[in-house]
Amino acid sequence: MAILFDFGGTLDADGLRLSLRFYRAFCRAGGRLPFAEFESLFRESDRRLAAMPGIRQAGCRDTLELQSDLLARLLADAGHDADRRALVQPVHAGILKMAARNRPLLEGLAREHRLGVVSNFTGNLTAWLRDLDLLAPFAVVADSAVVGVEKPDPRILRHALGALNAEPAATWMVGDNPWHDLMPAAKMGLATCWLAPPEDSRTWPGGVPTARISSLTQLPALLTTTCTA
Repeated sequence: MAILFDFGGTLDADGLRLSLRFYRAFCRAGGRLPFAEFESLFRESDRRLAAMPGIRQAGCRDTLELQSDLLARLLADAGHDADRRALVQPVHAGILKMAARNRPLLEGLAREHRLGVVSNFTGNLTAWLRDLDLLAPFAVVADSAVVGVEKPDPRILRHALGALNAEPAATWMVGDNPWHDLMPAAKMGLATCWLAPPEDSRTWPGGVPTARISSLTQLPALLTTTCTA
């Protein structure tokens, strides 16, 4: 069996997207701004980050520093002060903690299954995985900026399946984003696992997911149950 994972919000957090983690750091540091407005600025920082020279060589901490700089400037332009260090430090610490927790889990799964990462990223996903000591378990890393297509385009999933020599019917897709991660995978015949906090009540059409978990630590037991059922 093969298992494809999203990265952001999946391998580095239990269903919390990066914009929300930065927002919580902003609020803890005294920031006051509705999340919808903050997220709009965060998306602009994403766009600018992807265009920065050298971004494809940047590891986890360096990328977070760059994004924090961009975001702090955008917040300042909108009339909101933000300490770059107050933004990046808790986010980076959380990612390190989650990577340390998930490392043995992924190593265990890799002994029994073929693993891959499929993520909308900025060309430096391999550098992030190496920084976090999470690269070894994965047989393929499909970074949208490298492959040339982004989820929900099914071609990036086909790229990963081809690299793993895996059939859709024998593959799981694990992710936190129903529309980018799960719906295209379900349409291709993959089993899908939604990683989301218990309070997330989003619904969507299409008959997905196959399963839902609130922590990646629940995945091995889920796979054991479904594979032996």
